[in-house]
Amino acid sequence: MKKSICLYFHVHQPTRLRLFRFFDIGKSSHYYDDFNNRTILKRVAQKCYLPANALLLDLINRHGGNFKVSFSITGSLLEQLDRYCPEVIESFRKLADTGCVEFLSETYYHSLASLAQPEDFKHQVNRHRKAIEKYFGKTPVTFRNTELIYSDNIGAMVSEMGYKTMITEGAKHILGWKSPNFLYSCAAASDLKLLLKNSSLSDDIAFRFSDKGWAEWPLTADKYLLWLKDAAQNDDIVNLFMDYETFGEHQKASCGIFDFLKCLPDVVLHDGTFEFVTPAIASQKHAAVAPLDVPDAISWADEERDVSAWLGNELQNDAFNKLYALSEKLGILNDDALWSDYGHLQESDHFYYMCTKFFSDGAVHKYFNPYDTPYEAFINYMNVLSDFYIRVDDALASGNVSRVNESPVAPVRIVKPKKKATAEKAAAKKPAAKKTVSKKTTAKKKE
Repeated sequence: MKKSICLYFHVHQPTRLRLFRFFDIGKSSHYYDDFNNRTILKRVAQKCYLPANALLLDLINRHGGNFKVSFSITGSLLEQLDRYCPEVIESFRKLADTGCVEFLSETYYHSLASLAQPEDFKHQVNRHRKAIEKYFGKTPVTFRNTELIYSDNIGAMVSEMGYKTMITEGAKHILGWKSPNFLYSCAAASDLKLLLKNSSLSDDIAFRFSDKGWAEWPLTADKYLLWLKDAAQNDDIVNLFMDYETFGEHQKASCGIFDFLKCLPDVVLHDGTFEFVTPAIASQKHAAVAPLDVPDAISWADEERDVSAWLGNELQNDAFNKLYALSEKLGILNDDALWSDYGHLQESDHFYYMCTKFFSDGAVHKYFNPYDTPYEAFINYMNVLSDFYIRVDDALASGNVSRVNESPVAPVRIVKPKKKATAEKAAAKKPAAKKTVSKKTTAKKKE
């Protein structure tokens, strides 16, 4: 039996907030930077989505279905594509029609709901599934949580929703001596299979490809195949997970990233050691070798591979808790505009912008951050949230409530901020000096 390569791309752009000052609170409820959202989306579409989709379609047609890829596309991005770049959606539909592309399920708003509100989490997953069915005519059977966030509890929730396969990070502190190049199962739900990202090989493409200071530069398809064969010498599958914007946006076309993508399937398939599979196919082809115990949430972000990129300081925890404290009130409201804004305010990007982890990952955080400091991000977000609080209270006072239990959201369990070491508390109060990091940093965020 041939060994497997699972090539998966995450596709997302956040709904960025406009500058929202204190004096806007109670006066304006339009929170979004429409110009910036449109401009960035059109740029990424021209540099990445359209040329990469055209290339993948050509590769699939050329190899007669032997080349397969997978995508997860957030609802937040689908809304923007529908509004500003419908041609991108059409190009994804052409890929869907080949039968060689799997579309994964995730939270509609690319949110952290799995860490705070189980019912809201399930609601967003169901909404995202319906969106994928609407746009691409496919029903997702594999789950991918925001930023590959996973724990035993999250796995149990995903299993309860009927999914049999989930992808996550092959975090070293979880795996220990074990290899990420096998299928595992959820310790809390044995019927849920887990595909783990091979971080080293994935980041060779996503982060190190254009780094001329990298000892392995330039990376060619033939060299990469040797690495793949070495990694899977005694294993079953190599999972290459990365942001789709790697192609043309993060790694510019001029560095040869599209040429690499074009050559890789030719080289791999001609060699015959591997076959390309989707997560659903991998789950059927391979057996889980062991349960994976993950008591605390992991992710694919930063060196720590935990959730500290979003909930690692007091600013983030304060904003996070105040946002989800509204869940119970919103649960009795029947207001589509409020529910939409509530969803967009849950996008994990807003909390990422407040990150103060400048010591090891600051350069990457700065690159993807529209704010000069995490404190500006926090103040702007809290101004928006203050206005949103007013609107929710006004809606409750006006009696615009559901006559039946239309909302899927139950009372929220607030996450208490973790106690920080003295040095971390100091960092949360005063901006830390930003330091340059190497390309080996593996943060995964969007602009």
